[in-house]
Amino acid sequence: MTTIPSDVASSARHIEQTERYAAHNYHPLPVVVAEGSGAWVTDVEGRRYLDCLAGYSALNFGHAHPRLVARATEQLQRLTLTSRAFYNDQLGPFVEALAELTGKQVVLPMNSGAEAVETAIKVSRKWGYQVKGVAPGAATILTMEGNFHGRTTTIVSFSDDDEATADYGPFTPGFRSVPYGDLAAVAAAIDDTVVAVLFEPVQGEGGVVMPPPGFLRGLRELCTERDVLMVADEIQSGLARTGRTFACDHEDVVPDVYVLGKALGGGLYPVSAIAADADVLGVVQPGTHGSTFGGNPLAAAIGREVVEMLATGEFQDRARRLGERLERGLAPLVGRGLVAVRVHGLWAGVDVDPALMTGRQVCEALLERGVLAKDAHGSTVRFAPPIVATEDDIDVLVEALRSALSA
Repeated sequence: MTTIPSDVASSARHIEQTERYAAHNYHPLPVVVAEGSGAWVTDVEGRRYLDCLAGYSALNFGHAHPRLVARATEQLQRLTLTSRAFYNDQLGPFVEALAELTGKQVVLPMNSGAEAVETAIKVSRKWGYQVKGVAPGAATILTMEGNFHGRTTTIVSFSDDDEATADYGPFTPGFRSVPYGDLAAVAAAIDDTVVAVLFEPVQGEGGVVMPPPGFLRGLRELCTERDVLMVADEIQSGLARTGRTFACDHEDVVPDVYVLGKALGGGLYPVSAIAADADVLGVVQPGTHGSTFGGNPLAAAIGREVVEMLATGEFQDRARRLGERLERGLAPLVGRGLVAVRVHGLWAGVDVDPALMTGRQVCEALLERGVLAKDAHGSTVRFAPPIVATEDDIDVLVEALRSALSA
């Protein structure tokens, strides 16, 4: 990484410029990042920070991973876009590799995570009509309370986050919400109109919230028994973040549909996809769904490299080991500023005593100590360092949080 000269005026200028000309759909911490390498970033003033958000897990492999940068650079110089009106030499190898990684027969590539969720919704409905035989226009998809699947109009239609829904109606019908992790509630909500259950194996936006042990296995059995698609949104939880390739792997569960994104693009480029068997994705025919950029050569080249990196198991094992170290470091802070800690692989949610400070205030205090993190709701903060972080980096995070809480 090159050395960035300190420029406080530049930092203020970038913040003012962004606040003036960019819509205020985010409330960033006051830091202007200019470069990144591995688990660390440097701001325009030359100060380094440990990145413990990792682009909401899009940066599982860290900033500017040499292998991914080299592959992207090579492809940038050859071919970036053809549209799916033509074949390209990168898409076939990518979808074959991703099919093998997921154990599925067919892959439908898109760009953003929200697009992948929208694709899964459309495919589930069409499968319901054409395969299950649900009456036209009656398809219902079960969703979970506390979910976060994106912010399109359709997706926020089944959100219970007031900030995401206020003044955006009218909303898309066809969804029914049940308590997260409540298998009995899922069973009671399934009727003849239900075509799919859409869920996150771990609710990351909610603060790394996990369902009760056995829920995923029970949900798999229930979906099979009731002829309902099990659709797992692994956009944040998948691709090594929890210490396994997919979070569903922790209970040896294989959903009917994987919804993937974020880390699939290696933090370099938006790449998403859904993966399913031919009896599900076979309902998609030419002209019924598409994307100008979905499956483009650059995305496919990067995505294939990501899949090949995951195939070794190195990153899954590393996330597990570093997560164990993180949990050992966080556990003693319960009762010393924290009221709860949840760790799943290299992914943690901590609930701060609300009498002490809000989650935003914790993140501001961490910023002063050289650590970047993001609050969830209220006094909850989540941590997702890049999986390339070191053991010393994990200790830096723990010490910064300890210091912030005691201050």
